[in-house]
Amino acid sequence: MFIDSHCHLDRIDLAPYANDFNTFVQAARAAQIRHMLCIAIDMEAYPAMLEQVMPYSDISLSVGVHPNVHDGREPTLDDLLQLADNEKVIAIGETGLDYFRSEGDLEWQFQRFRTHIAAAKILNKPLIIHTREAGQDSLDVLRQEGADQVGGIIHCFTEDWAYAEKALDLNFYISFSGIVTFKNAEAIKDVARKIPADRFLIETDSPYLAPVPYRGKPNYPTYVRYVAEHIADLRGTSVEAIAEQSTENFYRLFAGSSADKLRRAS
Repeated sequence: MFIDSHCHLDRIDLAPYANDFNTFVQAARAAQIRHMLCIAIDMEAYPAMLEQVMPYSDISLSVGVHPNVHDGREPTLDDLLQLADNEKVIAIGETGLDYFRSEGDLEWQFQRFRTHIAAAKILNKPLIIHTREAGQDSLDVLRQEGADQVGGIIHCFTEDWAYAEKALDLNFYISFSGIVTFKNAEAIKDVARKIPADRFLIETDSPYLAPVPYRGKPNYPTYVRYVAEHIADLRGTSVEAIAEQSTENFYRLFAGSSADKLRRAS
């Protein structure tokens, strides 16, 4: 059984599933997807996303505003605390720094990042971190704000082993997306080989970043199997072992959450 630790279910193309979300969920379950963590990126779309996934116990949510979002409502600390006061919400984010798509004075991005960390610490919920071309600054903010108290996930990991070690020291897990399957991703493959067995997760980031053999096409949580298979090859083990280990890691990180309670009740 697989867990997709990062996906955007409100953004996937449901055409292959008769444009019906329930049909998609049933197909994911049939493909051995045990749990999905649906990630928020703005305030405006969150209410509809919550309504969409509310009936499904095997889908959890995060609350947050992506660092690339410019034209939506800026979340206050009270906003995040209020929205995250729901059993479906097990994480805060995705949040972080992104210098690839953002230019100019980025103090607003730093402040947004710090607000999310503050909310996570108050709620004692892990953080979902997005960082792109801002690796060291992201680590610096996490360290300065005491984010190691709650830990979380460096999602869609694209850095090298030296960076991974620093993230691990800050109590964060490393999550591998379809990028690890790309031929030119040697630094990421190296991290996948070296990462301690108890500190990695797998994800799709669907509908983005589809793994080989679907690279360049719409991505779906069912494709997380290809991420697991590639990591298994890199580590010289079985896909079943990667699925089991990443699943155990997910439930350890989110111990006590509604996702963990569901696992224990099953």
